[in-house]
Amino acid sequence: MIDLSKISKQYKVRLLKESDMDQILNIYKENELFFRYCNAKPTEEQILEDMYLTPPNTDPAAKYYVGFYSENELTAIMDLVDGYPNPEIAYIGLFMMRLADQGKQIGSAIIHETEEYLKYAGIKAVRLAINKGNPQSTHFWKKNGYSVIREVNKEGWGILLEAEKVL
Repeated sequence: MIDLSKISKQYKVRLLKESDMDQILNIYKENELFFRYCNAKPTEEQILEDMYLTPPNTDPAAKYYVGFYSENELTAIMDLVDGYPNPEIAYIGLFMMRLADQGKQIGSAIIHETEEYLKYAGIKAVRLAINKGNPQSTHFWKKNGYSVIREVNKEGWGILLEAEKVL
């Protein structure tokens, strides 16, 4: 079980709720490049799917769709699954930053703090998927130490690069 209060020393981290829809939708809409490379659109329906969808055979209690807040402003969104695909791995299903905070190393700092907490909590690796061809995502995750472990053709999402970082 993840203790959200311990993920970050710089940001308030909390579960996002449907009542946060406007703030979440603003961040989704700012990230046009992400949506250009996948079969999703920045809509309330997509947010609800992201908020509640879990990987196969995963307990919904292991999913954390969280926001990182600086003061009262939503800075980043992360979909984090504890123990997927096995108990020693955490999975980041989505990580998206507010446009005004991109390119300032804030995203890398959030990822680093999250990894440090997960390592402390006993997680051995973090895994995620990158849309193949998305230069922004590929650069960000490689810069943060993630290595591609395989290509996956996921129906509705196209070719994904599954990447992992051992903690």
